[in-house]
Amino acid sequence: MDNKILVSIANDFSITPGPRSKEEGKFSGEAFRLNILEPKFKEAVEKNKKLVVNLDGVLGYGTSFLEEAFGGLARQYGSEKVLEVLELVSVEEPYFADDIINYIKDASK
Repeated sequence: MDNKILVSIANDFSITPGPRSKEEGKFSGEAFRLNILEPKFKEAVEKNKKLVVNLDGVLGYGTSFLEEAFGGLARQYGSEKVLEVLELVSVEEPYFADDIINYIKDASK
C-alpha cells in the first residue's frame, strides 16, 4: 500500500454525508472536497501515488454530495488527471463508483 493514499469517507469524514454546499448543511460535498479530498489528491499527485477513496460504511449519498465533491475536483484539476489518480472502492454499493466516474467525466463538458 506504499504507492497509495487511502481515504475512507465514513472514517475520515462522516457516516452521514450531506448536501452539496456548506451553506446547505453539515457534512457537505464541498466540505469533503475542500478539507479532505483535494488535499489528499494534491498529496497523491506530488508523491506520484494513487488516491484510493473507500465509499463504504455510510448511510447513503445524495447525488449533489458526490457531484460537488468529485465533479468539483475534476473542474479544478481536469477529468483526465482525476481519473488517472483516483481509485474508487465500494463493495456495498458498487454503482456509486460508476456514478462518480460519470460526474468526473461530465465536469469537463
